[in-house]
Amino acid sequence: MSASAVRVPCTVVTGFLGSGKTTLIRHILENAGDKRLALIVNEFGDVGVDGEILKGCGVEACPEENIVELANGCICCTVADDFVPALDQILSRTPRVDHILIETSGLALPKPLVQAFQWPTVKNRVTVDGVVAVVDGPALAAGRVASDMDALAAQGAADGTLDHDDPVEEVFEDQVACADLIILSKNDLMDETGAARANAVIGEHLSRAVKVLPTAHGKVDPSVMLGLGLAVEDDIENRKSHHDGMADHEHDDFDTFVVEIPSVADPEELARRVATAAEAENVLRVKGFVEVAAKPMRLLVQAVGPRVNHYYDRAWTPQDDRRSRLVVIGLKGLNRPAIEKMLAG
Repeated sequence: MSASAVRVPCTVVTGFLGSGKTTLIRHILENAGDKRLALIVNEFGDVGVDGEILKGCGVEACPEENIVELANGCICCTVADDFVPALDQILSRTPRVDHILIETSGLALPKPLVQAFQWPTVKNRVTVDGVVAVVDGPALAAGRVASDMDALAAQGAADGTLDHDDPVEEVFEDQVACADLIILSKNDLMDETGAARANAVIGEHLSRAVKVLPTAHGKVDPSVMLGLGLAVEDDIENRKSHHDGMADHEHDDFDTFVVEIPSVADPEELARRVATAAEAENVLRVKGFVEVAAKPMRLLVQAVGPRVNHYYDRAWTPQDDRRSRLVVIGLKGLNRPAIEKMLAG
């Protein structure tokens, strides 16, 4: 039996903040059939929101012990310290997993992560089945890679060394350039004209023939994403990025912190406060769990710029930390006191 036949395939799911990666992965976990899956979630911040959402699925094919969270920053910057030990942990499981999903943070560049699969301690055990980039359809249709164009403009203006629009645009281009499949998310929120604009933006950044799949609510047949068999680590030099030839890269244009707020009585009022903070400051993303007074259910809050979604994802358990905490991600130099005041109400 060849080495490639015994290696566990891994799918890298990358994409900008709020693009829909977690929704997509949850759908894959819930519809994977008999495949035994494991998941590595790269959190950007101190509160494991994405990991908690996915652990709450209760999917037999991917039990909670097969979900490993990396909360120490961008996965492409901490490959040796965090990613390899996470792989070791997953590969020690019995029964053996059939496939590993890796959800990167919104700021991660997929290429440095894929290159780690060439390391001798990794190469003989796992292979990159494919790289999937999730892109925000409505944002692209509006000519942006994220919903808050003012934040992107401010970030670009703050860095005089850029020879492109802005650092976030560069991250988007690198993610698309490395992809084997592009998921165009939130297709239900675009008309035909908007979808055409979004596809045109993606096409401008593609140097290879890559399928673009429009989706709504992350509903993708797992057979479309899993089992591509591409061994991407052996083809990585054909995926050109802005960071080729650089020994390291930084994400210094971003700030992230956690805001603890009192329990709320009205989720809609909280959503308005989150939207106000996002518009008033250079906030790209807000996510977290909140306690609602007199409610036994946990409120999940997620925002991309001023666009806010919230719903009760499950009941609180005795083991839960019921403090209401929101992760705030935005441009370097965020006015933390002002944001904390707006979110607290």
